[in-house]
Amino acid sequence: MKIFIVSMFLLCSLHLNAANPQVNLKTNYGTITLELFQDKAPVTVKNFLRYVEQGRYDGTVFHRVKKEFVIQGGGFDKTYEPIDVFSTIKNEATNGLSNTRGTIAMARYDPKDSADSQFFINLTDNDNLDHRNETNVGFGYAVFGKVIKGMDVADEIAKIPTGSIDHVGDSVPAYPVILQDAEVTKTLQK
Repeated sequence: MKIFIVSMFLLCSLHLNAANPQVNLKTNYGTITLELFQDKAPVTVKNFLRYVEQGRYDGTVFHRVKKEFVIQGGGFDKTYEPIDVFSTIKNEATNGLSNTRGTIAMARYDPKDSADSQFFINLTDNDNLDHRNETNVGFGYAVFGKVIKGMDVADEIAKIPTGSIDHVGDSVPAYPVILQDAEVTKTLQK
């Protein structure tokens, strides 16, 4: 019996060591909790956690809301000015993860390795955003986690009417969606 208990303790310890990081995105519409897939997208997760841990997402907005597509944030402050960003990262869209409803992925510009701070949450299955080929257009968008709580919050945000701001785009929420605080709630054990 003692051996069984010790074995179970060791197995539980190993399971805790393998746990994925979790992050809460507290918005003025509610909290969205993410689980990040460090094993599938290590570069992307490290980048995202760097923004979270340094408070770079605090006080930013979800600046792009496309009903039945995505909500996107992490690039602009409350006055819709771009935030300071770190260097761009390698695109990990070839990791086998798909842009399905509830997943989070990195936004990017035309070059495939141009993601920095912006991310989006898929509101529906968007397999057209998955890796298809090695071109800039076909390379895809790297999924690096999923919503584990608060998808209803993302769906509510998606219902907000949108308008345009010249340097931001044509899908800006008419009522600001503020990412008040981003915090790691569960980290990998070392």
